[in-house]
Amino acid sequence: MGALSVNNLCKTYIINKRQNNVLRNVNLKIKEGEMVAVMGPSGSGKTTLLYTVSGMDNATAGKVDFFGRELTTLNANEISDLRLKEMGFVFQQMYMLKNLSVYDNIILPAYQAAGNSRAVRQEINDRAKTLMQKLGISDIAQNDINEVSGGQLQRACICRSLINRPRIIFADEPTGALNKQNSLEVMDVLNRINSEGTSILLVTHDMKVASRCERVLYIEDGNIRDEISLGKSSDQEDTRERERCLNNWLIKLGW
Repeated sequence: MGALSVNNLCKTYIINKRQNNVLRNVNLKIKEGEMVAVMGPSGSGKTTLLYTVSGMDNATAGKVDFFGRELTTLNANEISDLRLKEMGFVFQQMYMLKNLSVYDNIILPAYQAAGNSRAVRQEINDRAKTLMQKLGISDIAQNDINEVSGGQLQRACICRSLINRPRIIFADEPTGALNKQNSLEVMDVLNRINSEGTSILLVTHDMKVASRCERVLYIEDGNIRDEISLGKSSDQEDTRERERCLNNWLIKLGW
């Protein structure tokens, strides 16, 4: 089954009365349970693509089918509800509310989706604790967000993105603000989440990050120029071979 199907997607901005075509007739499909990376030069439309296919930004033209629902026909409230309940988001900048603990930041989207049901909220609390344990951050649950490392905070953001059991996670440079070790740990987490069935679409400029994905799309001048299939990433696999294969492909594209 297809998780996401994009047909002839266009995104145009008008800047100083001049038309800037950021996305030009983009077509792509992501299967359920697939992990796909988008790479390309700066200004090629990577982040705009992520924002447009997830409904955070409106498409100028084209269609976005999300598990059988046409996003471009939904109103603002319907899109917002869909994003809250069926999509998860992880960004380079780790946006969290400073007046809340790490734990409270994680449960907040689920409380918003659940309303006032006490039984449902208890289930959310239990799920948050399970996720934090799984991602190795149970010990920072009650910390303020400025009392934890960047790697811990990004793992907390991943917990938050998973709290409503999303069908897909959209990640924009999820390791961009992290050091090498924390980047590896975050990618381990994302690979594990994907192996459990959650689809992931991520934007990255980091070849090591992209090499951990099943498929890599290359976008240039607002259109997908090419793609490469690397297959599912496994712990036992020689990651250097995946990186070498990806690197050779990127060189051919003029990366």
